[in-house]
Amino acid sequence: MNKLPKKMSGVLLTGHGGLEKLEYRTDLPVPIPENDEVLIKVGASAVNNTDINTRVGWYSKCVKEQTDAGAVDSFQTINEDDASWSGIPVKFPRIQGADCCGEIVAVGEQVSSDRIGERVLVRTLQQTVMTPAEYSCITYGSECDGGFSQYTKVLATEAFPIQSFLSDAELASFPCSYSTAENMIDRANVKANDTVLITGASGGVGSAAVQLVKRRHAEVIAICSENKKEQLYKLGADKVIQRGLNLLNSLGKNSVDVVIDLVAGKQWPELPELLRRGGRYTVAGAIAGPIVELDIRTLYLKDLSFFGCTYQSRAVFENLIRYIERSELQPLVAKQYSLLEIKSAQQDFMAKNFVGKLILLPSQ
Repeated sequence: MNKLPKKMSGVLLTGHGGLEKLEYRTDLPVPIPENDEVLIKVGASAVNNTDINTRVGWYSKCVKEQTDAGAVDSFQTINEDDASWSGIPVKFPRIQGADCCGEIVAVGEQVSSDRIGERVLVRTLQQTVMTPAEYSCITYGSECDGGFSQYTKVLATEAFPIQSFLSDAELASFPCSYSTAENMIDRANVKANDTVLITGASGGVGSAAVQLVKRRHAEVIAICSENKKEQLYKLGADKVIQRGLNLLNSLGKNSVDVVIDLVAGKQWPELPELLRRGGRYTVAGAIAGPIVELDIRTLYLKDLSFFGCTYQSRAVFENLIRYIERSELQPLVAKQYSLLEIKSAQQDFMAKNFVGKLILLPSQ
């Protein structure tokens, strides 16, 4: 630690609200790792929905609006007591950033010094010693400081060594989106020859899901805007449907085995109708609006299974590391920004005019 700087640059989220709540600083203290932690020099991070949702307070049950309007910076009414994904108030100021690729530069007393110099990815959804119960977890960058800084610290067990020729920016595109997608696919037990419908397929999680479903040799039907269709075909989608079209007219009832949903919203009632008997629906997002209408008879008469997906077992991230190291996945870096440009990056993220991930590089 003696050779490391005492201060670093980073972005503080100072409260719920608009972009003005993001404060770029150059005088933040470099974290000191506890006994079981490692200190990481951040190579790259990325923008995710959870960063925006937490900042604007969208997770509060008071909020009924969608998150994909683009210009949304804040809502008229939120309850700060439940305005985080976990329902526990966020402790401000907070350094966000659910993605992190970097290098271990220091370790706590209980961690082998052999780990110094390791290139690592940080697991986004962590089941730590503080949250041992099943389905209890924390999100890196929400309940603890994340990757929007020059240095970050995590439990040694949550920094996963990675062997890859990919750049830091490319590797930083994986942790949050791809682990979310793999978890949904795993929970829904996607198998070879299944027909899988993916909503919001051009986003970070959606584009990850296209690749991860294809590696299981299942058929992908992707939904996205018209101007992104060709990119989805290049990723491996077997069929692409323009967002907003009537899905029942396009595909017919009882036509898919699995729905991977990241959108919800007004069109949601079509999704259970699309599922075959015994079909599986899995969800990890609601960018078109969190309130939907369900005819409960469809659920039980068709023997459907519904999976809400947040908690991830450790095996999900271990599998993701293996896929990356075997070059089975294609990183999708749409654009790179310096951390100083975080407000522009989040504005571009909310406009949704890209496929893949927007990457943030720390100031050097």
